[in-house]
Amino acid sequence: MTSRRWRAVGVAVVTVAAGLGIRSQTGGAFSKYAGDALYTVLVCAVVVLVAPRLRSAVAAGAALGFSWAVELWQIAGIPTALHPLFGATFNAPDLFWYVVGAVLGWCLTSGGRRAARERPAGPGPATEGTPSVRSR
Repeated sequence: MTSRRWRAVGVAVVTVAAGLGIRSQTGGAFSKYAGDALYTVLVCAVVVLVAPRLRSAVAAGAALGFSWAVELWQIAGIPTALHPLFGATFNAPDLFWYVVGAVLGWCLTSGGRRAARERPAGPGPATEGTPSVRSR
């Protein structure tokens, strides 16, 4: 399994643990909306696990699209057997919290790849501490 997939597994495990912890320790609006955001983070992690070559932004977009589709499906009426997984009642504010979850999922699944790209190429640790000859 690739390191990207391992990261996705880690994100999924931490997301489920966070969701269970929040649900058991809090209630009300915080618990509900945190659950919405974490649902999208989990979907994002699953997308990366299934398709690790996708860019994190694409995976987050797919997770957001899926979450929005499920929310809109609630208007049409989700079968009762699927209520525990997809919910039953449309709630417009959920759409915003899915965006929050998609952004968080993007951040967590991209994990350090941007920092690695921005690291300057050049001599390694052997020349650390020596003055740079780069001009600004």
